[in-house]
Amino acid sequence: MNRNRRICGPVLCCAALAAGALTAGAQPAPDPLQQRYEREIAACNSGDRPAPAREACIRAAGTALDRARGGPPAEVPRPSADGRATIVTPPGGTPPSSGSDAVTSGDGRATIVLPADRSPPQR
Repeated sequence: MNRNRRICGPVLCCAALAAGALTAGAQPAPDPLQQRYEREIAACNSGDRPAPAREACIRAAGTALDRARGGPPAEVPRPSADGRATIVTPPGGTPPSSGSDAVTSGDGRATIVLPADRSPPQR
């Protein structure tokens, strides 16, 4: 019985290492631009900056990533269903609301757009 334990331990260890190597090999190569962005964000969030400087640092990191990738996604202007507004969305974004998920407030001074999983408030 003691002999079996001495043999099973190394066999299980080798099997675990082989499975880990196969799993690691299946993952796509990391994007160097994304890695640089994540390092810059970590530096921004290191805790030694006041909030305005930290937020500016984060914006600068995002701008640098966009510039390295050829610029931010193009914006697509679309009119709203009632034609009273122009909504700017990224390509492939959802179309503007048809108005069915918008409710006018009780005093009539605001239009409330409801989340997809909510129903309108009862009056």
